[in-house]
Order: sequence, then C-alpha cells, then structure tokens
Amino acid sequence: MRKITGGFLFFGYLFIALTIGAAIWRAGLGAGPGAAGVLGALGVLVGLHAVIAGILDRRALRKEIAKVREAHRLLADAMESTQGALTELAEAIESGALSRTEALTGEVRMLEGLVQQMSDSIDERLASSPITADTYEGRRQVQSNTLLKTVHDALTENRIDLYLQPVVTLPQRRTVFYESFTRLRDPSNRVMMPAEYLSVAEGEGLLPAIDNLLLFRCAQIVRRLARQDRKVGVFCNISLASLGDETFFPQFLDFLSQNRDLKDALIFELGQATFEARGASEARNMAKLADLGFRFSIDKVQTLDLDFADLQRSDVRFIKIAADLLIEQLLDLDGAAPLATQPDIQAADFAPLTRRYGLELIAEKVESEKQVVDILELDVAMGQGHLFGEPRAIKEAVLAETDPPTEFVRSTLKSAEQRRRF
Repeated sequence: MRKITGGFLFFGYLFIALTIGAAIWRAGLGAGPGAAGVLGALGVLVGLHAVIAGILDRRALRKEIAKVREAHRLLADAMESTQGALTELAEAIESGALSRTEALTGEVRMLEGLVQQMSDSIDERLASSPITADTYEGRRQVQSNTLLKTVHDALTENRIDLYLQPVVTLPQRRTVFYESFTRLRDPSNRVMMPAEYLSVAEGEGLLPAIDNLLLFRCAQIVRRLARQDRKVGVFCNISLASLGDETFFPQFLDFLSQNRDLKDALIFELGQATFEARGASEARNMAKLADLGFRFSIDKVQTLDLDFADLQRSDVRFIKIAADLLIEQLLDLDGAAPLATQPDIQAADFAPLTRRYGLELIAEKVESEKQVVDILELDVAMGQGHLFGEPRAIKEAVLAETDPPTEFVRSTLKSAEQRRRF
C-alpha cells in the first residue's frame, strides 16, 4: 500500500513540476527556463516530501519506542510479581514441610508417651518363669507363651500388615469408605488371622498396643487418601480394652484432640456385643471422642431389634449388618413383624427407621449379585463384601510411610507388660 501511495505522490509531484515548467515557457521565457523550472519544482517537492516523511517516521519510531518501554515495564512488573509469588510459595512449602514434620514428630512423641513406665520385657518374663510341660495346664501355658512370643516378635519386628476393604454406594458401587484390618505374620511370614492371637493378646494386655499401631497407620492412610478424595473415610476397629485402659486412653484422646482434622474421615468401629458390654468408663470415653467430632460404627450385629435411641445417644452413625441376616429377618418372614419391640414396622420401613435416628445402614458380607438385588429392595444405600472387593494389603511402599518407630513398638509392648503385671 505504501508503494502505491508513493507512486501516486511521485506522479503528483511530477504533474505539479510540469505545470510550473509549462507556465514559465508560456510566459515567453523560453524552453530552457521552463525545463529548469520543472526540475527545480520537482526537487523542492521531493525534498519537502523527504523532510515530512522523516518527521512522520521519527514520530512513529518514538511511539514504537514508548510502546516497547511500556511493554518492558509491564514485563518487569510481572517478573517481579512472579518472583514474589515464587518466593512466597517456596516459603509456604518449606513452612508446610516443617510443620508436617513437626506434626508427625509430635504424633510419634505422643505415641511414645504411652510407654514411659518401663519394666521387664516379655522375653525376660518368659525366661524367668520356667513352666513344665508334663501336665495339661503346663502344656496349655507353654502353647500360650509360645503364641504370646510370636505376637510379641511380630510387633517388635514390624511383621504387621494393614488391609483395606472398600465400602461402596449402591447401586453405583462407588467407594466411599474403607474398613481397616490388622494382620500379623509369624516368622515364616504366614498371615495370622485375628482368631489365632486376639485371645492371648487380650489376656496379656496387648490389645491397646495393637489398637495403637492400627490407629497410627489409619491416621496416615487417611491423610494419604485425603490427597486424592477427601470424601473417603476409614473404619478403624477399637477394642473395649482400649476404651477402658487408664494408661492408653488418655494419650489416645490427646493424640486425636491434636488431629481433629481426622474427625470426618476416621470412624471407630465396635462389635454389637462389645458395644452392649461397655461399662460406665468406656461409655464416658466414647463420649469424649464424640465431643471431638469422631463417630462410631457397630458391626457383627446379631439382631435387628436394636435400641436405636441408645445408639443415637452414643453417637453411633453407622450400623453394619450381614446381608444374609437382613434378608432372613426382613424378606423371609412370611408376613411376620421384623422387630418384636416395634410390631408396626414392616420390612421396607427398616432402613428409613435407622435414618430417622441418624444411622446409616451398611450391608456387609455381600457375596452375590442376588443379595445385591434383595438389599436394594430394602433401600440399603451402602454395601461391603467380597463381591465389591476383598481386603487387600497396602503396598509395601505405602505401608512403609505409615510405620511407627521401632522404639515406639518396643516401648508399647513394655507398657502393655507393665499394665498386665499390675
């Protein structure tokens, strides 16, 4: 476009110069002066054009320079702002890392606070009390001590696995909770089921130590899951012995009071028989946990005729009932009332009844699709069982992140031994 404009201007200047030359020639001055007039006029016009064009170019250049300077200033401001943001981010990351390390150190120190009262180890007790195997009682005691040592060694040598089983919504089957299980391994790495060791562990006062380890790991797993989905919670089993233990529970409560961020994701679970066997001390301690915002769950339910008002008062928010029991006592009744204490309640009313008391019903031990159809008919909103996923061990890399210190495990066992002796 500039070339076309320049061409038009040149011909315009030429036309003006020729006009001036023609005027000089017609004035009788002759052809020579006329030609000189043409060249002079053309030169003057081109010179003026060059001067004006130079002025305009300099103005345009100054504007471009001003724009570049403004852009440079904005870029410098942006770089300064970005640098400030990066500095703040680095400080936040460093501060967060330090606070997280301090928090974890605090947790470990709290756990180690459970074991300040030292005494002889279990190995020393076993060595100092020789027992003959010549009698039935002696053989039974030898077997008990052998199992006790196996449990003791599994704890001290960190042969402890954490298993998680999903709890899903129905019918979508979206995982909303996990139930946690602790499994010990013997020296040959054979997994020991709870039925094998819980009796001796309870008799020797080791249940609080096992619950302690489970709580520590569940807390770390909950935090790890929260990075991906804050709506996923974990059911963590707790024993009546732990709720009533005068040494364990105060430190347990202190740990949770310092970690209230876990309250929406950590649910403590007891069996129905354990819940009903609680005494005044255990009930008070459950209330203290509830005051911190933690919730409870009841599993291993044997009858649907429950005291829902008592469950509500005790801050129980979940009831796990075996799918077979639900179907047997609600669908296979031939017209009979499912609840003896509430004869007006029909099968379809059971799930809505639990919700009126603030209780979420979970069908556990779901093994088949037919059971799913039946429990959906009963308006059950959540399920758990091998059909939706078997309990699976946490990967070693993840489990290693949740390992409590070795000294803590050893000290916990010594504390348990001291409680046993007194």
